[in-house]
Amino acid sequence: MGISEADAANELMRLARQIAKHDRLYHAEDDPEISDQEYDALVRRNAELETQFPHLVRDDSPSKKVGHAVSSSPLGKVTHEVRMMSLDNGFSDEEIHEWVARVRRFLSLPDDEPVAITAEDKIDGLSCSLRYESGKLVRAATRGDGQVGEDVTANVAYIADIPQELSGDNVPDLFEVRGEVYMSKQDFAALNAAQHEAGGKLFANPRNAAAGSLRQKDASVTARRPLRFWAYGWGAASEVPGDTQHAVMLQIEAWGFPVSPFLTVTNSVEDMLAHYAEIGRQRPDLPYEIDGVVYKVDRLDWQQRLGFVAKAPRWALAHKFPAEQAETTLEAIDIQVGRTGKLTPVGRLAPVMVGGVTVTNVTLHNRDEIARLGVRPGDRVVVQRAGDVIPQVVRNLTPEVEREAYLFPDACPECGSEAVAEESEVDVRCTGGLICPAQRTERLKHFVSRKALDIDGLGEKTIDQFFALGWLESPADIFRLKDRKDAILALEGWQDKSVDNLLASVENKREPDAARLLFGLGIRHVGEVTARDLMKNFHELPALRQAAEQARAGDEDALSEITSIDGVGGAVVEALGDFFHEPHNVEVWEDLLSLVSPPPYIVETLDSPVAGKTVVFTGKLETMSRDEAKAQAERLGAKAAGSVSAKTDLLVAGPGAGSKLKKAAELGIEVIDEAGWAEIVAAAG
Repeated sequence: MGISEADAANELMRLARQIAKHDRLYHAEDDPEISDQEYDALVRRNAELETQFPHLVRDDSPSKKVGHAVSSSPLGKVTHEVRMMSLDNGFSDEEIHEWVARVRRFLSLPDDEPVAITAEDKIDGLSCSLRYESGKLVRAATRGDGQVGEDVTANVAYIADIPQELSGDNVPDLFEVRGEVYMSKQDFAALNAAQHEAGGKLFANPRNAAAGSLRQKDASVTARRPLRFWAYGWGAASEVPGDTQHAVMLQIEAWGFPVSPFLTVTNSVEDMLAHYAEIGRQRPDLPYEIDGVVYKVDRLDWQQRLGFVAKAPRWALAHKFPAEQAETTLEAIDIQVGRTGKLTPVGRLAPVMVGGVTVTNVTLHNRDEIARLGVRPGDRVVVQRAGDVIPQVVRNLTPEVEREAYLFPDACPECGSEAVAEESEVDVRCTGGLICPAQRTERLKHFVSRKALDIDGLGEKTIDQFFALGWLESPADIFRLKDRKDAILALEGWQDKSVDNLLASVENKREPDAARLLFGLGIRHVGEVTARDLMKNFHELPALRQAAEQARAGDEDALSEITSIDGVGGAVVEALGDFFHEPHNVEVWEDLLSLVSPPPYIVETLDSPVAGKTVVFTGKLETMSRDEAKAQAERLGAKAAGSVSAKTDLLVAGPGAGSKLKKAAELGIEVIDEAGWAEIVAAAG
C-alpha cells in the first residue's frame, strides 16, 4: 500500500526522534536498547521515505548525521581533517543493480565501460582513525559525529594490530588509516563470562564490548581487553599510494595493518552478488560479527567525481543481510502525539526474540495501516525487524471472528481536543495546536535542538519543567528567561553557575543563524536543508515572509521565485503560506523577531566566476550527468536552478536545448556550452 505525503512527513518526524535517541545510546553511552540490525532498519525506513519524498527531508534526519556529537566525554576531542562518513545501505539484489546503474548514470559511462567494484565483509565494530606523521602514530580518534571524535591515542597503543610506526616503501609524510576496532566472538564470550564472575556489567554484543573497551578514560582498562583492528580505508593524506581503492588497501596491508580476508575486486553486479552470497554462507563460522558486505568503486578518480550526498559517499554502499521474523501477541495499541499533532499508533508486544534481539514495540504507522492489517489487542501477529522497515507487524495470524474492529481515537489523548484527518490525508491530527501540551513542548524542544538554535542547558527535562511552571509558552519566552533568574535559582538542582551558563547560552543566540531559526519554528515541510535553501535565496526572514504571503495571494512571480529553488515544491509554498496566514503564528513570529536579530544569511562561496550566481543547465550533457553538473555548480558557490528567469545569470546549453535557451535569449542571459562550463570548473581548481 502506498503512503501519503502527510503520513510520510509525520513518520519521518517520529523516525528522527527515535534514531536520535538510539544514536545517543549507541555512540555516546555504549548502552543500546536495540541491535545494530534493528537500528539499520530504522535508518532504512527513513531513507526509503526520503527517496520517495525528497522534499520532506528533515534537518534532523539520520541521512544528515554521522554517529553522535561528542559532548561530555571524559576523553579529549579531535576534529577530523577529513570527515568520517557513514554508508548508505542496500538490502536487495535489485537495489545493488540500481546503485551500480546510478554510478554509471552519474559518470555518464557507456554501457560497455566496465566498472570495477571492491567488495569486502562489513565488520561490526567501532570506527577509528589513526593519524601517522613521518610514519609515526601521533593520534587516534573515534568517528564521533563525523566531524569531531574522541581522542583514544593512549588506548590504541594496547591493540596489537595497530603499528606504532609504519615501515616499508611509499610511506607518506601524512597518512590517516581508517578502520574498525572490534572484538572476536570468542573473546567477547570470555569477557562477558569474566564480567559475570566479577559481578560487572555484561555487554550486549561484541561491538558494544569493543566500543566500551576502547572509550575508557583509563587506558589500563583497555589494555586488559582483547581488542583487534582492521583497516578499510583512509582519511587525510599528503600522498595517496595508488590510483585504485584496491591498490591503496594492499599498500596499507603492506604497512602492517590487517585488512578483510574477503577483500576482492569484482567487475560485474553478478560477481558482486556472488561474493555477497559466499560471505553470507561463511558468516556463521567467522570468528567475528559482520552485518553485510561493503562495495566501493575501485577507481579513485571516479570516487572523486562521484563525491558525497549528506553523510555518505555516492561511490560506496553497504549490502546488508536480510530481515528476520517471529510470532508474538499484540498486547496493546498506544497513541503517541507528535510535534505536529499527528496521532501515531504504537503496538506493544509480548516480548519476542527476533534474530537474537528482544522486540517489544512495533510501529503501526496510522489508522489505515491498522485497518489494513485488521489488528486488535490480543491478536497473534508476525513481526519483522531489519530489512525494509523498523520492527513492524507483517501480518495478522488471528482468524477473522465476530470481534469489533479497533476504533482509532477521535480525541487527542493529551489534551482532549478533537482529532481529525484533513481531506486527502490518512494522518489523524490533534486540532489543539499550541494548547496541546504534547505539541507545545515538543515544538519548544525542537526549537532549541542542536540543528535549530542549539541552546545549551535547555534539555527536555528543563523545558518540561519550565513549561509546567508557565514560563515557556512560545519560542520568544526563551529570550525572557533572564527576567526569571532568581526564580530559576530557587528551583532544586539549580546553582549560580548552571543558571549563568543557561542564560549566557540564550543570550548568545540573540543573533541566530536565520536558516536555523526558520527550521526551528517547525513549519511543515521546512526541514534543515529546505530552510537553508530558502535563506540562500531570500537572505532575510522578512523577505521570505513577504514572498510566501504574496504566493498564497496568487502572485505568480512570488510563486515562481520560491519554486525555482532547487528541491522546493508546492508543498513547501503551501506550508509557508498557511503558516503566515494563521494569526497566532504571525503573533509568535513577530514576538520572536522583536527579541532576536538574525543577520542576513550569506553563504560563503569559493572564488570562482560563478560564485553567488544562478546557473541553469539544459539540453543533453555529454561528458557528465545533470546531477554531477549541479554538484559542480554548488561546489563553485553557484545556485543550480531548474528554470530560467530574470534572476538567472548563466545558461549552460547542451545539444537539444529548447525553450530554456529561447527564454534565455529573450532575457539577454549569458549562454555557454558544456566545454565553456568545463573551463570554468577547471579554472576554479
